[in-house]
Amino acid sequence: MRPSPYLLLIALAAAAAAACGKKETPNKSAAAPPAPPRAAGPAEYTLIVKSLWTKSNFPLDYPDDAHFSGLIGASHNARYSIFAIGRKPTRGLERLSEEGKHSPLNDEIQAAIDAGNALMKFETGGLKDWHDSMVTTVQVDPAHPLISVVNMIAPSPDWFTGAANVNMFENGGWLKRRTLTLSAYDSGGDDGTSYKSADRDTNPKKATTRNSNRHFLLHGKARPVATLTLVRTSP
Repeated sequence: MRPSPYLLLIALAAAAAAACGKKETPNKSAAAPPAPPRAAGPAEYTLIVKSLWTKSNFPLDYPDDAHFSGLIGASHNARYSIFAIGRKPTRGLERLSEEGKHSPLNDEIQAAIDAGNALMKFETGGLKDWHDSMVTTVQVDPAHPLISVVNMIAPSPDWFTGAANVNMFENGGWLKRRTLTLSAYDSGGDDGTSYKSADRDTNPKKATTRNSNRHFLLHGKARPVATLTLVRTSP
């Protein structure tokens, strides 16, 4: 005897309700997404700046007393930077670029350290003998993986070289070595156009730019004035 259509409809409805109420069993074999890689701890680097700003490379009006001021820099996070193209210079960067003085840039870095945005400050003396280099050490950690460094191109109105926000943490670990070529920059604090221009204070201040002055061009292209090498020494 065939069941009535009415009974079949009741049975189908009951089966559908049971299926809707059934919970799926999670697939235990599916692995959870991996956590983002992090450095195990801090690292230390030897930092080396070597000049390419020689008379043979930059013959136009090359000054007899050419030198680099002592460098100054910091390891830090993304909430702090010593300089940025398109941004007006801080008082510290302006004085460094015009006079080679580390103050008040050293105070600005210390304020970033106190706020937790920088880990440490580093400095060296100046450089006159291009056979030598400026050498110091810097520490980084997972919270402060970036390095910035600046020094004055001297004599000059407000020209400097350096690097901003160099990231030493890549692919889940600290880089063993990194080398960069460094451009000349104009801080935006002075309107002078030659190495020994009279003081022409810019007011209001202009934004920091890559220096396109003819003294740093070869066939219309800017030439690097220094190299920066970072070599990991620990861990």
